[in-house]
Amino acid sequence: MENFIVKKLTALFEQWSGEYAESISLIPQSGSYREYYRIIGVTQNAIGVFNADKKENLAFVEFSKFFYSKGLNVPQIYSVNTDENIYLVEDLGDETLFSFLTEKRQGADFPDELVDVYKKVVDELPMFQILAGKDLNYGFCYPRGGFDKQSMMWDLNYFKYYFLKLARISFDEQNLEDDFQAFSDYLLQSDCSYFLYRDFQSRNIMLFNEKPYFIDYQGGRKGALQYDLASLLYDAKADIPQKIRDELLNYYIGAVSGYIKTDKNAFIEFYYGYVLIRIMQAMGAYGFRGFYEKKQHFLKSIPYAVKNLAYLLDVVRLPVKLPALWNVLEQIVSSQELKKYESQEDEKKPIQLTVTITSFSFKKGIPEDHTGNGGGFVFDCRAIHNPGRYDEYKSLTGKDKPVMDFLNNEKGMTGFLNHVFALAEQSVEKYLQRGFTNLMINFGCTGGQHRSVFAAEKLAAHLNEKYNIRIVLKHRDIADEK
Repeated sequence: MENFIVKKLTALFEQWSGEYAESISLIPQSGSYREYYRIIGVTQNAIGVFNADKKENLAFVEFSKFFYSKGLNVPQIYSVNTDENIYLVEDLGDETLFSFLTEKRQGADFPDELVDVYKKVVDELPMFQILAGKDLNYGFCYPRGGFDKQSMMWDLNYFKYYFLKLARISFDEQNLEDDFQAFSDYLLQSDCSYFLYRDFQSRNIMLFNEKPYFIDYQGGRKGALQYDLASLLYDAKADIPQKIRDELLNYYIGAVSGYIKTDKNAFIEFYYGYVLIRIMQAMGAYGFRGFYEKKQHFLKSIPYAVKNLAYLLDVVRLPVKLPALWNVLEQIVSSQELKKYESQEDEKKPIQLTVTITSFSFKKGIPEDHTGNGGGFVFDCRAIHNPGRYDEYKSLTGKDKPVMDFLNNEKGMTGFLNHVFALAEQSVEKYLQRGFTNLMINFGCTGGQHRSVFAAEKLAAHLNEKYNIRIVLKHRDIADEK
């Protein structure tokens, strides 16, 4: 099937661009079944998408065209083949808000630089919800035209059957159903006449040309303003400190007030209810993808969601009685079974797998493995265009922005890294299953300064985001590592 998709996307790209597709590489999947490919031609490039769900494709394409026409920061649609379920969109690079956060954040600190980026994102949100939302054709919405009673019950039952059941949380079916009905009725008392982006979280926000760009809004529909802000600020693994959440909540209310009259108290009254339903929807996804599909990436998010629930149970008092719902939430917070998914930073939990990633110069030999595991991967970066040939880059390394920009735009590097990611993921997952403790991955180039350093940094960030493992990153042959 994949070869068929590659052929179709290649043909669509060549028809659109009028030039030969020099490379096409699969981009690792995250939370959806859509397949994304980076296609690079002689002078043009694009992201090719395959999705068997025609209605979802239509929603994304039509929303994208509309938002783009309004000047919003979304990818441009280049070409669509409806019959083959494929389309081409603008390539916005690889840096998401989440990867930027992971790179910039040190421990519990949340630097001002990050807060500033989040404020830029928050500034853009009302433009989708209010300005564009009022003229949007909601007939393209899929599967529902609004975040209505039916939509809410779908999410709540998703949480019930894929999280509560699989996490072995006990509940009375009828009493919990009654609370779900009462909870959704309460939320629907808010103003639900705006565009609800639906999955407004850090992995769906790209940072491109120093601006936030937005993707994955194909599930958008009419709904309340509070939901998208809740999605952003209570994005589990982003783990935003509560003080920063409160600051950004107030900042958002100020931003919205520039478009419509906003009563802060009325807004906040419903806000925490939407935080709660969003967390439950996300936990349903963690249960389905993690417990059911056995994807470690999703299990890593559970401790953060549990921490958020603990905060809500402690400080939030909704004006509706939900005893059965509150009971299951309290069981989640106190569950000893769920504590085993706590992150590696928990001192009580032994580190299961350490991946040592090293950049080096071939002139000085391949790094030795001191773990007794017999080595691992050695990837040769010398076939990739070398920025070290140019005077302006000679004193820099693969950790410096000018070199990173050079290599991010280098066609050979993109395909190379996609293959490396796939091989590394296969080994990491097998090592985790078999209880192995060490894996070594080395990147070599001529001087061990530019290409190998860049590749090592990229792989470390990718694996750190996707798996609950310990990463040891070494740059053996650059000056600041000696």
